[in-house]
Amino acid sequence: MTHSTTKINFAGLDKSRLPRHVAVIMDGNGRWAKLRGKGRTEGHRRGTASVRAVVEMSRKLGIAYLSLYAFSTENWFRPKDEVHALMGMLEHYLTAEQPKMMRHGIRLLAIGDRSRLPPSVLATLKYVERITRNNRRMTVLLALSYSGRDDIVGMVRRIARAVKQGKCALRDIGDAMVAAHMATRKIPDPDLLIRTSGEMRISNFFLWQLAYTELYITPTLWPDFREAEYFQALGEFQRRRRRFGRTDEQIAQPVPVLAKSREFKDHS
Repeated sequence: MTHSTTKINFAGLDKSRLPRHVAVIMDGNGRWAKLRGKGRTEGHRRGTASVRAVVEMSRKLGIAYLSLYAFSTENWFRPKDEVHALMGMLEHYLTAEQPKMMRHGIRLLAIGDRSRLPPSVLATLKYVERITRNNRRMTVLLALSYSGRDDIVGMVRRIARAVKQGKCALRDIGDAMVAAHMATRKIPDPDLLIRTSGEMRISNFFLWQLAYTELYITPTLWPDFREAEYFQALGEFQRRRRRFGRTDEQIAQPVPVLAKSREFKDHS
């Protein structure tokens, strides 16, 4: 079967119960290539087609936020030629997809340690972020050179600075304030996390944000994850009962709204 020609009947999904935010750990490119006697770079190259498929299907379904774990801080330890190839493919992808983002109202955001990105990649990333910043139909968030632990450390430092500067007191610190100082402060927490390749871990991704996210693990390797596999993941999400710590009897009742802490402009 050719994935690019797969036709999906969206009628099988309840559009009123789709996740608002889907996050994806795109894993298995190297294994896909090894199984076929190819170099790891070929697996990454084929994986970009899966990115396009998932972004396009999310757009058609009206999913507002899609987060892609593209490159972790630990990935810098991979062989230099592989890292170089990945950065080149990222730059090419951003350049090639930017016109489509503008046509379809897609905003691109990126989080992570940008200081480690090659200058040409960083320049392209900044350009695409800038030119798409007013698009509001959908947001694609790339986690690049990202670490969930570093994200939490950064949050602690920003709140500590606010306390030191007298902008807030210790008693003001709560869930809302913590969320407002994370790298994803303007993005709702994921409703669904998809991990390909069958690995049972979250690999230092969104450690704060995944508190009540539904997890979907598939043995499918990322280069083979296309519309049909995504449809299956969304269908499984709709079969879940999201309790948020409550009992089955309480699910029909409204989720209590947490009291919000004051937000601060200093997110540097």
